[in-house]
Amino acid sequence: MVAAEELAAGTTPTARACVALGVPRAALYRRRQPFVGPRRPRPRPTRSLSPAEQAQLLEVLRSPRFADKSPAQAWAELLDEDLYYGSTRTMYRYLAKNGEVRERRDQLRHPSYQRPELLAEAPNEVWSWDITKLRGPVKWTYFYLYVILDSCGSPGYVESRP
Repeated sequence: MVAAEELAAGTTPTARACVALGVPRAALYRRRQPFVGPRRPRPRPTRSLSPAEQAQLLEVLRSPRFADKSPAQAWAELLDEDLYYGSTRTMYRYLAKNGEVRERRDQLRHPSYQRPELLAEAPNEVWSWDITKLRGPVKWTYFYLYVILDSCGSPGYVESRP
């Protein structure tokens, strides 16, 4: 971007400098005059529900009749009664806005795993072990190294077998 600015500052036109360096021309112009000031608030869509209509929709969806039904089921039942409060997407959007949409199926809660921490204060209280597979001198031969340690430091048993 800096190289394009330097090239365009000379006799080369900005468009040619951007093409030569592979820099988008719009990005170069934006960099020259960055936007300063607060952004304008997004205008409210003209077809959006008024606050009273939103409250009425939420009241209907929170009623005991629809408490255990999805917005799609509520929408279909209301449509059968010639009542239209909004699309299913609108219903989902306002429920989500109020934190009332969640997974309804039972969720398995995994307890947080606590890594065991063992403290040995005397020999033969805590033991640890490991098995390692080592390559042998010939193809398809291996040595298995078994190590068993007493946590107080002395190896209890070490075996190596092919």
